[in-house]
Amino acid sequence: MENVAKPWPALWSLVVGFFMILIDTTIVSVANPRIMEGLNTDINAVIWVTSAYLLAYAVPLLITGRLGDRFGPKNLYLIGLVVFTLASLWCGLSGNVTMLIAARAVQGFGAAMMTPQTMAVITRIFPPDRRGAAMGLWGATAGMAVLVGPILGGVLVDGLGWEWIFFVNVPIGIVAFILVTRFVPKLTTHSHTFDIPGVVLSALGMFLLVFGIQEGQTYKWGVVTGFITVWGLIIAGLVVLALFVAWQWRLERRGGEPLLPLGLFKDRNFSLGNSTIMAVGFTVTAFPLPTIFYYQVVRGLTPTQSALLMIPMAVISGGLAPVVGKLIDRANPRWFAAFGLVCLSGALFWTASMLNPDTPIWMFLLPSALQGVANAFIWGPVSNATTRNLEPRQAGAGSGVFNTTRQVGAVLGSAAIAALIQARLAAELPAAPAGAPVGEASMTGTLPEFLHAGFSTAMSQSILLPACAILLGAVIALFFAKPKSVDGWGSKPTAARTDTGVPSADLASGSGNAARQ
Repeated sequence: MENVAKPWPALWSLVVGFFMILIDTTIVSVANPRIMEGLNTDINAVIWVTSAYLLAYAVPLLITGRLGDRFGPKNLYLIGLVVFTLASLWCGLSGNVTMLIAARAVQGFGAAMMTPQTMAVITRIFPPDRRGAAMGLWGATAGMAVLVGPILGGVLVDGLGWEWIFFVNVPIGIVAFILVTRFVPKLTTHSHTFDIPGVVLSALGMFLLVFGIQEGQTYKWGVVTGFITVWGLIIAGLVVLALFVAWQWRLERRGGEPLLPLGLFKDRNFSLGNSTIMAVGFTVTAFPLPTIFYYQVVRGLTPTQSALLMIPMAVISGGLAPVVGKLIDRANPRWFAAFGLVCLSGALFWTASMLNPDTPIWMFLLPSALQGVANAFIWGPVSNATTRNLEPRQAGAGSGVFNTTRQVGAVLGSAAIAALIQARLAAELPAAPAGAPVGEASMTGTLPEFLHAGFSTAMSQSILLPACAILLGAVIALFFAKPKSVDGWGSKPTAARTDTGVPSADLASGSGNAARQ
């Protein structure tokens, strides 16, 4: 097929939408004060604007990854893109916070349909020994989006209003739809039976676990309502997920087709890669919060000014990641991944040591630059090492698992850093006026000067948690095995057919040959 002969235009087309949905995981944080003001609501309600998105994004990822295998990654990506774009318009037009929360949940579900398909297409149209550069671009996109979100959010909110952090997605979504329709090929689909009990158990278990972790701090890790407690939800989620794994094992032993093929975890790099990306998700979600609080509360920076301190990280990461991607096809990616993870840990320890009221602001650009180097060496190598040995028919399931563990790590990081910040503030600011919570202090900027030193110390201590978490990820990455030989990849004929009627053997062979052009 002609489109398959051009894998790079296909990847760039997918990256546009992928970048957009990842930005929306962070862009709203800087708009929260304006949303509170514009919709006349309180902090507890506005927190749900982000929570609803993350919850609806994380829970279905296992399922949507498999749906891509069943109905075609291109088809599912386009459906998700339409849902996401229309939900973005709905978000901007929302007249009250309840409507905005509902729209954000729909937006998150659209993002969940899109995300696994991006990695699945990379895995299927680029052969393993040529996949590094593609994963480098994917990694640069993921890393850049985490950094660009707060910067773009600050500029849009300050210049046009909070609604525009959502309206901006509409033209981008339209462009992405046209590009994907034109350049992304229709790939092999597999007429599997669908594991309905697995869908129910995984969705329920993920919801209970993610909701409990994500909202634990909101309910002070106590009662949610009636006899339902936060820890009860978390434990129930773990039990349901254990039942899900047991069901998958039983189904696989009987020769059925489980939602999550546990055989994936027999691959050493897949198992290690999922552990590593969970540490990455934990860290990149956790470390910005204490630094942003420090910049705004202690140093008096605006949201836009504080976000601009991330520019060295964004520029270096975006420029270096494609270079790293080309190199990892020629060497064991564990050395690249471990180096990047150690750099990130070092940058965070460096930042923590600088958090005091008198540090010149420009000095924070230095660890920001080191974080940029770290990002370039993390996302592509970890992604490539994790998925390199997967067969094309396993791409959707593997991508779903990989993105699910990343999101669970992000939720854990968000909950853990919020709890740690409050604990350290309680220890370092015993004289804080009326016990004002950190959230209100950050928005009003009224923290008395005599509390700045204690506040800075609390933020510095909080950053040590993600710094240690990512160091653990570096240790795990050192155990990546040498990548397997890729001779004959994509050349085995199968009975499956593409959704365009082309035999899968022809398409697999075509994609492999095209990627070498």
